[in-house]
Amino acid sequence: MHPLPRQLLSSSRSHPPPLSSDRFANMAPATRLCLTLPLRAAGRRRTAAFTSTRTIHNNPPKPAKVVPVYGTGPPPEPPTPAAEYAVEERLARRKRQAEMLRQARDIRKNNGNNSKPADPNAPVLKRRFWKDVSIKEVVGAYQIHLDSRPLRHPTTKSIIRIPLSKSQLAHALAVEWDQLLSAQEATKQHLIPLTSLVCRAVDIGAEDAAHPGGPGPIRESIVTGMMRYLDTDSLLCWAPPADSTDPHASSGYLNDEGKSLRDLQEEAAGGVVGWLTSKVWPGVNIVPVLEDSGSILPRKQEPGVREVVQGWVLGLSCWELAGIERATLAGKSLLTAARLVCEWSEERQDLTQGEERKFGVEEAARVVSVEVEWQTRRWGEVEDTHDVEKEDLRRQLGSVILLVGGTGR
Repeated sequence: MHPLPRQLLSSSRSHPPPLSSDRFANMAPATRLCLTLPLRAAGRRRTAAFTSTRTIHNNPPKPAKVVPVYGTGPPPEPPTPAAEYAVEERLARRKRQAEMLRQARDIRKNNGNNSKPADPNAPVLKRRFWKDVSIKEVVGAYQIHLDSRPLRHPTTKSIIRIPLSKSQLAHALAVEWDQLLSAQEATKQHLIPLTSLVCRAVDIGAEDAAHPGGPGPIRESIVTGMMRYLDTDSLLCWAPPADSTDPHASSGYLNDEGKSLRDLQEEAAGGVVGWLTSKVWPGVNIVPVLEDSGSILPRKQEPGVREVVQGWVLGLSCWELAGIERATLAGKSLLTAARLVCEWSEERQDLTQGEERKFGVEEAARVVSVEVEWQTRRWGEVEDTHDVEKEDLRRQLGSVILLVGGTGR
């Protein structure tokens, strides 16, 4: 073999110089072979690089090692139901709360009675500026006096005058202000509900005096709002009748007397509606607002019923109108409020003359709460919700009786 030149070997390892076809043909065969060998090897390397594949990893997966839990001693005791809702526990807790409230009230009352020197820098509303609450008869009416100051209307600043026939209302109003511990509490309506109700009646009476020819704006707005309850009265919304294929018709959905919810609702509505249609609105036919077909859309009363009831409400006195508004909003029933007002109003004693009043606070509250009592007996009572609403309903209905009641003289 002929040895290659050193320049040719060095150039073959790197990039060879460009050759023309004529020059390459005139070379010796051994020289041409040496020039083509690096190119063929480079081609094979490129082909191997493009055709070979490589995985990310080829280690076999390792299974997780589960460490056993080692426990010592006997197993824990099974959970026991808490006695939080037991009757004894609830009574004991309420007694403790009542005792704490009583102690706090005594402390604040003593501070209000100047047993401890008051802070002169304290705001005026934080202190009670009166010591005694009294009732005085002034110019043919009762007035509530805070020391020597008469009780006034919060908006018009006029003196609140209670008719002499409503002595119980005057005494209840005085007790309400005597229980206040500061002047700041007098600005909260939920602490003076009877005062706000009396002021509502006084406003209606003042407007009636200013509009002798017809009803004023307050009276018209009250009548319009009350008539909306006639079409959706809670006393006329009955549960659908039980069907033979209805699972609610089983004995598990009846009370101890074997009566369903619809039976109780019919009894409650029958007593109230029968009394009203016989003594207050004779000849008026009042029907349930929910049909037996199961529709949730209420139906209207027969023609003429709405006009009779609206005319009767429009002609009520200021005390009766304020009372029927409060009772309707409390029980969502205009019919129940109408019977309560008519049975206890001093202006309608002819309706109950010679008869014992049988429809009081408890009866009215039970009539408007038939479904609530049914559900609570079946599913239980939510503490601090159902019991609070029950007492608040009786408080509002009782204030209505105080407002419209009297001796009639």
